[in-house]
Amino acid sequence: MLDVDVIRKNPEQIRAMLRNRNYSEETLEQFLSVDGEWRRLVEESNQLKRQRNQVAEQIPKLKDEEKRKKIAEMKEVANRIGELDARAASLEESRAEVVLNIPNIPDASVPIGSSSAENLLVRECGAKRHFDFTPKDHIAIGEDLDILDFKRGSKVAGSGFYVLKGDGARLERAMINFMLDLHRNQGYQEIFPPVVVNRAAVIGTGQYPKMKDDMYWCERDDLWLNPTAEVPLTNLLQDEILELDQLPIYLTAYLPSFRREAGRHAEMRGIIRVHEFNKVEMVKFVVPEGSYDELESLTNDAEDVFRLLGLPYHVLLLCTGDTGFASAKTYDIEVHAPGTDMWLECSSCSCFTDFQARRARVKFRREPHLKSEFVYTLNGSGVALPRTMVGILENYQNQDGSVTVPEILRPYMQGQETIS
Repeated sequence: MLDVDVIRKNPEQIRAMLRNRNYSEETLEQFLSVDGEWRRLVEESNQLKRQRNQVAEQIPKLKDEEKRKKIAEMKEVANRIGELDARAASLEESRAEVVLNIPNIPDASVPIGSSSAENLLVRECGAKRHFDFTPKDHIAIGEDLDILDFKRGSKVAGSGFYVLKGDGARLERAMINFMLDLHRNQGYQEIFPPVVVNRAAVIGTGQYPKMKDDMYWCERDDLWLNPTAEVPLTNLLQDEILELDQLPIYLTAYLPSFRREAGRHAEMRGIIRVHEFNKVEMVKFVVPEGSYDELESLTNDAEDVFRLLGLPYHVLLLCTGDTGFASAKTYDIEVHAPGTDMWLECSSCSCFTDFQARRARVKFRREPHLKSEFVYTLNGSGVALPRTMVGILENYQNQDGSVTVPEILRPYMQGQETIS
């Protein structure tokens, strides 16, 4: 979340930011109203407390009748202070709820735009594959090879779920192990966190309350199914104060992720948009200076996945209107899927500045005697598997209906070269 003082002192900057991000300005108006009333009550309470302290020094010097009168007056003042403080505390809670709904401020390098059409192409890597036959999409490939089963996935869990079978399941497992090994070699510590997270965790990374309708909630226990491993990884350090020599911290994890995709059930066919999907995640905790260099490095680490898989991809810098709620700057990596001639987002790499750390209360000290500061957090998909699977199936398909296994994955599939 944003620092309350930043919002209070720069309301017009926040107003412009909300417009650029396609957010309503109503939240800012709520904040200014609640904060203004809170400040008025606190000031009145402080004045009365100063008055009470001054009179308390005078009372021992007063005579009987005057003393009784002042004591009675101070009882009324004390009651008024109690009323003011109680109301101010309630307003402070309301203000905290409002602040949770105000997005992060984009970095100055982020292009202003209202939609994904205004994202900026940063680079293209690898050439699109050209076929001497008509390429199939991943649905036809998966069903013809009997490695994708949508009917049985729906039978077990409903629409938006699917089953990987045989070499499809083995290919998925191979990709997970390949990515974890790659990120470990890049300097990330591997973590295997819980797949459910509490309310404090989803607040900490910014999914709650903004994205609460897109998450699966276990009401009885007030636990949420992991929407992305970013949530448990970032909150591992919740309420901690780190020493400078502990930073930077790089973590990676595989987890299944769950999203309701509310209102988007029919947007894409196959496994491009589903309710449960596997993903390998990277998270960084860094000092504020150099955090955007860390973002470039993080993005490059994610790109290594696609380079080694031999998939054509491009990198986009998201505009203000397409940047996620908690992010200050985001790069999306999209892989080309020739079966449908679509670019599919397979990774999103973001710098959150201190937005998440302020919510999760993750700090560090530069020196033992200095005041603690909030760390900066970053995260990147390393990567989401369903669309990467689409990229492999459609780019590596052969005329006879088989799929060549990317060379980097063959050791993870006991040397198998094709799926047929």
